Amino acid sequence: MQAITGQAVTLAYVDQGYTGQEPAQAAAAQGIELHVVKLPQAKRGFVLLPKRWVVERSFAWAARFRRLARDYERLTTTLEGIHYLVFACLMLVKANHINLLSH
Repeated sequence: MQAITGQAVTLAYVDQGYTGQEPAQAAAAQGIELHVVKLPQAKRGFVLLPKRWVVERSFAWAARFRRLARDYERLTTTLEGIHYLVFACLMLVKANHINLLSH
């Protein structure tokens, strides 16, 4: 992420698979602080985890594009480009919606 955007990632929200010293040390070597989002001890039914809804919502938005429903691409760079295109379209729609609300 840092190499692509040219900006520094300082905080990463991760699931319970990244608990322990090894992931924390690997992240610290890159200058990233890991924040592990854990499930409550006694889970019953649906439990909303902090910050996780943002990621799940983004995946749900991207899944509406049929081209991303299956892995048709031979090259990973093609699939990466389609993801950039999809999220650019999504951001333009959201920006236009916000712009309309502000006027």
